[in-house]
Amino acid sequence: MRAAKTIGATIALMLTAVTGCDGGGDEATMASRVPEGLGTFYDQRPDWRDCGGGFQCATVQVPLDYAKPQSEKVGISVIRLPARDKSERIGSLFTNPGGPGGSGVDFVRQAAAAFGGDLRARFDIVGFDPRGVGESGPVRCNTTDQLDRFFATDSSPDDPDERKTLATRSEQFADNCEAKEKTSLPHVGTADAARDMDVLRAALGDDKLTYYGASYGTYLGAFYAEQFPKNVRALVLDGAVDPRLSSTDILVEQAKGFETAFRAFAEDCTAQPGCPLGTSTDAAVQNLEKFLADTDRKPLTARGDSRKVTESLATMGIAAALYAKEYWPTLRQGLTQAMQRDDGTILLTLADQMVDRENGSYSNQTDANMAVNCVDKPNPPDVDAYAEAVGKAEKSAPLFGEFVVWGGLPCVYWPTQTDKAPAPVTAKGSAPILVIGTTRDPATPYSWAQSLASQLQSGVLLTLDGDGHTAYLQADPCISRATDRYLVTTEPPKDGTVCL
Repeated sequence: MRAAKTIGATIALMLTAVTGCDGGGDEATMASRVPEGLGTFYDQRPDWRDCGGGFQCATVQVPLDYAKPQSEKVGISVIRLPARDKSERIGSLFTNPGGPGGSGVDFVRQAAAAFGGDLRARFDIVGFDPRGVGESGPVRCNTTDQLDRFFATDSSPDDPDERKTLATRSEQFADNCEAKEKTSLPHVGTADAARDMDVLRAALGDDKLTYYGASYGTYLGAFYAEQFPKNVRALVLDGAVDPRLSSTDILVEQAKGFETAFRAFAEDCTAQPGCPLGTSTDAAVQNLEKFLADTDRKPLTARGDSRKVTESLATMGIAAALYAKEYWPTLRQGLTQAMQRDDGTILLTLADQMVDRENGSYSNQTDANMAVNCVDKPNPPDVDAYAEAVGKAEKSAPLFGEFVVWGGLPCVYWPTQTDKAPAPVTAKGSAPILVIGTTRDPATPYSWAQSLASQLQSGVLLTLDGDGHTAYLQADPCISRATDRYLVTTEPPKDGTVCL
């Protein structure tokens, strides 16, 4: 899947009694769950240091290869904001903002204050960079110039030459990763990251895991529950990914989600005077198609930037703004400038935010995103097979289908492949797991939340009838109350609850 990351602030617990349990278990109980040969990792205790703003930082060691735990190690970068009320502290609330490739350390620095007051009082809010991400043995494959070329490449090829160029640059992406990160690529997948979370849980002194995961973070959380169901206290999976889908089906469904979200934006825009897209939703779709076709023929310019704003970059900017309803006014302004003055500055800024390009350079989010996605699921064997998924997406999502699905083409050439087919996640024997879905979520369609909640043996579905990617950090009172109560008491809302 493409990086599913909320622009801006976007972006789980078994009490014996709600009276101040610290979340830890006796040593004999915890030792009984330590996998064989991993005692030195589970028994470590972080050396916390002050890292500004009331936060504490540390590094926790995990094996690069769990089959060879005594060989190479990876340092997992961890951050926490300590609980405000030490006398009522429950334990750690682990978080993951999505991606894959999103920095959990950055997420906590930016978003810890957005968690409910009860959670901030009673939990250490904990973030970590998963292996391969940020400061945790980061996968770094491509230079800024290489990524600029990759993202600017026409992702809706109109002829064999354009398709060849797209395939060549996708293969170059994979080759760069093989050349620079061949040793780590087999070990950056979600299954290994989930095992790391269990090491982190033990190292931070929690008997069971309390967790909030957004977007891809739901996939990571579901994999954790599948591998360690008895270690689950409470998991919130917000903006769910469906584990049963193939690598290309995920992209096809994601494209449909962006299509739905754009129509919601268009309905809002065209109801107001001066909308650059026209006066009806259908007209808006047609006008956007024409705008993108025109941009394909003649790219836009951007103030203060030498890059040309190609059709692909313009589409990326539009998609980025659909992640959060708060960005709709910015998108409207950006489209007005682009369609009336050929000025793509705002659209390019939005596109850069989506792929974490700042001050002329990229974080390792894109490289890590591709590395995790390509190793997690089997991929089509060649470009022709991959093109079948593109055709399917183009029919069901004419605005975003090609853009989203062709974006995963480097996986066809990836040096590390898996033959393990996607399967349902049941987490048999787990405590109740709360799955949250938003009805018009662009990046993780609502049907995925319905599917994941039904797969999980103890899944409970909570719905936000609304727009934007993920629900909890939108500060909807209904969602916030239900989620906070569950995390503090482990009592989920009634299955099927809908917040309007």
